Amino acid sequence: MVKSGKARAHTNIALIKYWGKADEALIIPMNNSLSVTLDRFYTETKVTFDTQYSKDTLVLNGKEVDAKETVKIQRFMDVVREISGTTAHAYIESDNFVPTAAGLASSASAYAALAAACNEALGLELSGKDLSRLARRGSGSASRSIYGGFVEWEKGHDDSTSYSHPIEANDWESDLAMIFVVINNQSKKVSSRAGMSHTRDTSRFYQYWLDHVDEDIAEVKHAINNQDFKHLGEVFEANGLRMHATNLGAQPPFTYMVDESYRVMEIVHECREAGYPCYFTMDAGPNVKILVEQKNKAAVVDALRKSFDETQVIMSDITNKGVEIIK
Repeated sequence: MVKSGKARAHTNIALIKYWGKADEALIIPMNNSLSVTLDRFYTETKVTFDTQYSKDTLVLNGKEVDAKETVKIQRFMDVVREISGTTAHAYIESDNFVPTAAGLASSASAYAALAAACNEALGLELSGKDLSRLARRGSGSASRSIYGGFVEWEKGHDDSTSYSHPIEANDWESDLAMIFVVINNQSKKVSSRAGMSHTRDTSRFYQYWLDHVDEDIAEVKHAINNQDFKHLGEVFEANGLRMHATNLGAQPPFTYMVDESYRVMEIVHECREAGYPCYFTMDAGPNVKILVEQKNKAAVVDALRKSFDETQVIMSDITNKGVEIIK
């Protein structure tokens, strides 16, 4: 038995953050989150199942991955085998179309593409909801990369209830763009996984964060429905800052922000004062993401390039394309 499938999935950036897991094994989050899917950054993955293979193998960008990454892939493929009933192992070829310096984690697009490729190869005919659930088992944010545009990940309370779904925006996403300011693409002292767990377990600010996420989600959905960019930006910018504040309340405290991160924030404020609305967010790292309307993108990029090298300022449109099968 030899069965193959190939798929493409785009990465996403959370506007309302997911920070902390309620279930580490199943990757069930502590709170709902909401993201936008990016046009420029994506992963293409081909998976081939063969009963002659004795193990799962992942070749990423032309090179076989190390033992640590292999263990993660094998764990995910065990979930696929459990769902499908197959006993075959797989040979996985994956290419990340993400600029090396972008400071972007590619796990979202990687596991979304792998989940879709497995679905195609094995003829599972999973619904979008179930494909999202499967992708989540590899990486939480991959749950959101099954869809394009604005996407909400429902935290749920178990494997069957934790999944993502798209949010109707009447094509408003085509009017928006995201700018990335790459400050540091080196390995972080505190990984995302470790930062989430440490903050959830020790931060005196963490409960306050949780208490306001549902309100933020509702406000953002209201802004999307009304195509109110200012309201959208104000809510997600505050949400991102609150997430980072939980890290400062941890014991011991830590931060992902550096001096250059604060400089980008200052430039964003200066752009707003100059009449070019834009709003920032940050994930578990020092790099800053800025959401802006297409009509103001050039002005904001010009302002950023006065303080940062051209190679540090990377742009992407928002795509409404979800995961795609490649024939």
